[in-house]
Amino acid sequence: MKMTPMIETFVMHFGEMGSRWGFNRTVGQIYALLVITKDPVSANQIAEALSISRGNVSMGIKELQSWQLIQLHHKAGDRKDYYQTNGSIWDMANRVFEERRKREMDPTLSLLRDILLDTAANDNELYAQEKLQEVHDLLEGVTKWSSELQRLSPEKLDTLMKLGSGVGKVLDIKEKLLKRSNE
Repeated sequence: MKMTPMIETFVMHFGEMGSRWGFNRTVGQIYALLVITKDPVSANQIAEALSISRGNVSMGIKELQSWQLIQLHHKAGDRKDYYQTNGSIWDMANRVFEERRKREMDPTLSLLRDILLDTAANDNELYAQEKLQEVHDLLEGVTKWSSELQRLSPEKLDTLMKLGSGVGKVLDIKEKLLKRSNE
């Protein structure tokens, strides 16, 4: 399997971005290749296209399966395993966010809750707990908000994203109106 320069550019870039999303460069490249390849792809084809070992491909496939980002596909009369993405781009974004929440946000919130239950031993710890409460509240709010976003259909989420800065303007108008009514 040979990649065109356009596809190779995307796959290589996506690999670099993958490390920022919670998986390594090779896993990102494998996923990118599967995203933009119309038909299911075998592990050998992935190894050839990315010039990586078959072992690296196997490990990457296992990682992507653990994230539920790809699925196994069989072709009639062929004993090889083939892989393709599991769902839409929106599904992928939701799965990545959900995994990141489980791996990063949940443990941090749990730690913060435990620390906040402790009695402060002195003024420094009391001050630290006040700041940690702010961090906790922010992370809790972001988690709840993102959970609500994940429940939206792709169409509704797309509409919400198109509203963009318009939401901020509406909130500014609301604030001004409330200020005037209180005067």
